Amino acid sequence: MTPAIRVLERDGATFELLSYEHDPRAAAYGEEAARALSLEPRSVFKTLVARLDDGRLTIGIVPVTAQLDLKALAKAAGARRAGMAEAAEAERATGYVLGGISPLGQKKRLPIFLDESAVSFAAIHVSGGRRGLEIRLAPDDLVRLTNARLAPLARH
Repeated sequence: MTPAIRVLERDGATFELLSYEHDPRAAAYGEEAARALSLEPRSVFKTLVARLDDGRLTIGIVPVTAQLDLKALAKAAGARRAGMAEAAEAERATGYVLGGISPLGQKKRLPIFLDESAVSFAAIHVSGGRRGLEIRLAPDDLVRLTNARLAPLARH
C-alpha cells in the first residue's frame, strides 16, 4: 500500500493497479513500464520534479515518449525558467524514490502541471509510488485529485 493508492481508495476513485518485475538496470522507468505491461507508450506518463527560477518546486507530467519542455513548464507556472530538481531533492519533497514518483500522495503538495495530451485518452498510467507499480485511471480523476493544471508540456 503506497500513499498514492491510499489517496485513490479514500476518494473512491476508479483505478486499476498494474505491476511488473522492475529490472534494476533499467534507466528509463516509464518506458520499462510501458514495455513490461504492453501499454501504449503515449498513455504512460512520467512525473518529473523541477525547480523554478524563484526557488519553488513544481511537477511536470508528460508521456514517457516525450521530454518535459522546461520553458513551457516555467511559463505555465508563472516563472521565467525551470530546471530539473536534484534527485535527492525530488525524493525528499515527494516522499518517493526516482522511478517511482507518483503525482498522487506526495509528501509536500507541489503545484502540478499535466501535459494536455492526457485528456485524449480514456485512461492514462502513472506511477503507483514504487518502481514496478503503475496506476491506470481517468485523466480527469488525476486532475481532480492533484489539482493539476493542463498545459502543453511535451517536447517530442
